[in-house]
Amino acid sequence: MVDVDWLMSACPKLANIPQVMVIHGEGDGRQEYIQRKKPVNWILHKPRLPISFGTHHSKAIFLVYPQGVRVVVHTANLIHVDWNNKSQGLWMQDFPWKDDDKDPPKGCGFEGDLIDYLTVLKWPEFSANLPGRGNVKINAAFFKKFDYSDAKVRLIASVPGYHTGLNLKKWGHMKLRTILQECIFDREFCRSPLVYQFSSLGSLDEKWLAEFGTSLSSGITEDKTPLGPGDPLIIWPTVEDVKCSLEGYAAGNAIPSPLKNVEKPFLKKYWARWKADHSARGRAMPHIKTFTRYNNQKLAWFLLTSSNLSKAAWGALQKNNSQLMIRSYELGVLFLPSPIKTQGCIFSCTESDPSTMKAKQERKDEAEKRGKLVTMTWQGDRDSPEIISLPIPYELPPKPYSAEDVPWSWDRGYSKKDVYGQVWPR
Repeated sequence: MVDVDWLMSACPKLANIPQVMVIHGEGDGRQEYIQRKKPVNWILHKPRLPISFGTHHSKAIFLVYPQGVRVVVHTANLIHVDWNNKSQGLWMQDFPWKDDDKDPPKGCGFEGDLIDYLTVLKWPEFSANLPGRGNVKINAAFFKKFDYSDAKVRLIASVPGYHTGLNLKKWGHMKLRTILQECIFDREFCRSPLVYQFSSLGSLDEKWLAEFGTSLSSGITEDKTPLGPGDPLIIWPTVEDVKCSLEGYAAGNAIPSPLKNVEKPFLKKYWARWKADHSARGRAMPHIKTFTRYNNQKLAWFLLTSSNLSKAAWGALQKNNSQLMIRSYELGVLFLPSPIKTQGCIFSCTESDPSTMKAKQERKDEAEKRGKLVTMTWQGDRDSPEIISLPIPYELPPKPYSAEDVPWSWDRGYSKKDVYGQVWPR
């Protein structure tokens, strides 16, 4: 979703960028409006949606600098209310150009993830004149020119289609399953619980939820013991949460799940409260989407994504598990307890102090240590270089619904007035 007027007022420097490719999922009427309102330097592209009821739902920004590329993956639409009134998530990292005078670095998981995803988008190739690089063609292969070997995450993407063979494990929850199966986790995460947190609930059934849970429960310990299934909790705002939020009932417009999806009896045992007092986000309704496995304040892994809890976003296995059907485009970043270099991120596209860059470069060959993911409320030694604190907005462990709590659904009527004296629907 793109609001051209707001975006140009919020980011006036966009007008100075020679070319801006906007990949979107707007409907025909909205697309025509954006076409009329857009600056002349914008190129619009709507990726093909081969299966009905799919959407282009990914949210990402790729900024090419003379020094390298900045990759940003986030959860907010390009509209005012998403960036000002919601709880959202954003990850970014800068990557340098590959050095043509040296042997190119070996391909890494992040690069493969990225190029696979960008290739499917099939935007119209265009040329750009880059400082120091000359005239280059901007297509998916262009992004192979950057060195992603220091990437701190893996990309988990979904693209629409009926995926079989090698593609079965390339997208959606099967991609997540495949990566987790290759990871080694501490024993404390054996049978530890899972959290599903998102802002739109699809039409689910228990069979698919078990399929999805199998993917998220993958992984082994150092002695090859499987982590085993984890019991999930679904963090979802209650009617009271929405009524008392920063926007009142209006916040429910961005929590678009109907009663028929929300009130399925088997879901009752999964509901948990949106509690975010420690991050002061309690009244900012979640548009962020996250999935994680945790033990107290330690995390086995953490996924920030555009994917809600739906078959359309994550895919559903078909034909005796030989085919994965996905309807929508999605994109997320997966944090893992991978080996990390002690200096952390050493490169910035906007770094201007050569002495700082030199000092960082001298430490590049330091020994790697295994990262440990924790929440911001973890009480251990945060000065340890292997500790990675993630600003998860909600509380862990989640608090299950009480008997009085009612999950929000946007097609129900609410006569009790919100903080602005409004009822729902207005």
